[in-house]
Amino acid sequence: MNVWRRLSGPRRGLALAGAGVLVAGGLVTIPVTAAQAATQCDVAYSSNDWPGGFTASITIKNLGDPVNGWTLGWTFPNSSQRVQQGWSAEFTQSGSQVTARSLSYNGNLATGASTSIGFNGAWSGSNPKPTSFTLNGVVCNGGTTPTTAPPTTAPPTSAPPTTAPPTTAPPTTGPPTTTPPPGVKVDNPYAGVPGYVNPEWKAKANAESGGSRISSNPTAVWLDRIAAINGTPNSSSNGAFGVRDHLDEALRQGAGYIQFVIYNLPGRDCAALASNGELGPDELPRYKSDYIDPIAAIQGDAKYRNLRIINIIEIDSLPNLVTNTSGQAGGTAMCDTVKANGAYVNGVGYALAKLGSLGNVYNYIDAAHHGWIGWDTNFGPTADLLKTAAGASGSTVNNVTGFIVNTANYSALREPYVKITDTVGGQSVRQAKWIDWNFYVDELSFAQAFRTKLVSVGFNSNIGMLIDTSRNGWGGSARPTGPGATTSVDTYVNGGRIDRRIHAGNWCNQSGAGIGERPRANPESGIDAYVWVKPPGESDGSSELIDNEEGKGFDRMCDPTYGGNPRNGNSATGALPNAPISGAWFSAQFQELMRNAYPAL
Repeated sequence: MNVWRRLSGPRRGLALAGAGVLVAGGLVTIPVTAAQAATQCDVAYSSNDWPGGFTASITIKNLGDPVNGWTLGWTFPNSSQRVQQGWSAEFTQSGSQVTARSLSYNGNLATGASTSIGFNGAWSGSNPKPTSFTLNGVVCNGGTTPTTAPPTTAPPTSAPPTTAPPTTAPPTTGPPTTTPPPGVKVDNPYAGVPGYVNPEWKAKANAESGGSRISSNPTAVWLDRIAAINGTPNSSSNGAFGVRDHLDEALRQGAGYIQFVIYNLPGRDCAALASNGELGPDELPRYKSDYIDPIAAIQGDAKYRNLRIINIIEIDSLPNLVTNTSGQAGGTAMCDTVKANGAYVNGVGYALAKLGSLGNVYNYIDAAHHGWIGWDTNFGPTADLLKTAAGASGSTVNNVTGFIVNTANYSALREPYVKITDTVGGQSVRQAKWIDWNFYVDELSFAQAFRTKLVSVGFNSNIGMLIDTSRNGWGGSARPTGPGATTSVDTYVNGGRIDRRIHAGNWCNQSGAGIGERPRANPESGIDAYVWVKPPGESDGSSELIDNEEGKGFDRMCDPTYGGNPRNGNSATGALPNAPISGAWFSAQFQELMRNAYPAL
């Protein structure tokens, strides 16, 4: 996967609408006023807390006169408590004061009627629950005697009630039977909410010595064949859970986001063998009807509308069309075929359009890594091709939340001791054999630069980048502590580089690799999150031919005895021995990744 091939600002603001609107930073202040009479009401507030964040649920019950449009108000006890994403109301916060305004479908509350709203929030220090609420400016007292003084003269005992009771039982909820409109998507789906922890991966990690140190991190779920949609209990590389099972478990966990890898294009991985797929290059109609459509149907279920569903779109696909077709080093007949028939471009476009139409779904397209498209001959053409795919099969750039780099790869996040601008003895480090005239030496600088390029070719200016840091830590005793010797550009680069691979084109089960930065949102300018899309411990491919029912072949780049090819400078592969097929559990690699983790575990 992510084979190396060579041919010769931060996101700002937060505004939601529809199923939930949040205007952060005090940009809009909506006073709580007594626009409607609601002399008696009851509010039930509950929250599910975790370090630094929480999900709150609020049930509003009207015990007074019917209301047509409502505004709920409260003050957080702790000034650090912030609303980040809400649903079923329009949320506004100024300082510690919060208001939540009804939407078009849930504004009418008859006497005795209830409605529920909620939000995801953040906190520091402590997260005490608010205890006093107002509805349309009147304090909710649960139906108890109001604090205002009673009349000095009691009404006659025979006087009828001032408000006649309803003749029929009131509805139990306020919203109509129709599904609420979907909300406008948040700017960064990773921000402020906990990620889904796949229990199947967690169980495998916990079974390893010391694995519990990392097993609570969110990882992506790979949908690498049609059967994975409903679950593959007898498979060696996927568990019994299907898409719906994972989504239901995410709700049970109280997760704010879940990640899926959409990975089953016709003629998949056209330049390699370890992750070949089940669909032939001419099976685009089946990709649409049997793969994308069922995934979209499940992800579009209204029960998941408050869960941020993140799709990583087709690893390695589009960059292959830039670097691995005829006339280029490493070109293959399969890449020629899927480029000519449009299977990749139209498949990606269809996936973007179908999944991107869902109000709570976020699409990130794979954009390879610096050691693949970091040269100017690849950099611009790849950006252009991504733009073409984003507009194919009825899609537009609005279906693209961002891009991901280094998926299932090992490129270092930062190279602290080697900068692309360094010179040794008057020679640029770009002349070093390792760098080989590339314009980038690490993933962070590449991701930020590529984001700028993508915006320049027509993608929205608020796109964000993801970096897969699951296996690019390169810690342990082999990690350099300073620059290399200045004898030559090669000794300088090889002595100081964090990435200890034999060649930057090596991608399969790399010896010496370690777990990298833990998943987190907004780590750097223009970067939405560091993520673990490749679950640590899952193999990249088998080190020898293994018969299997998943259509996965044997690639010599996974063979530790192989002497390489032109794609990796005819270098040794650096792959670990005794590896199973791609996606299957590889205990020896998992243990090595933990030993070499950076930051250390």
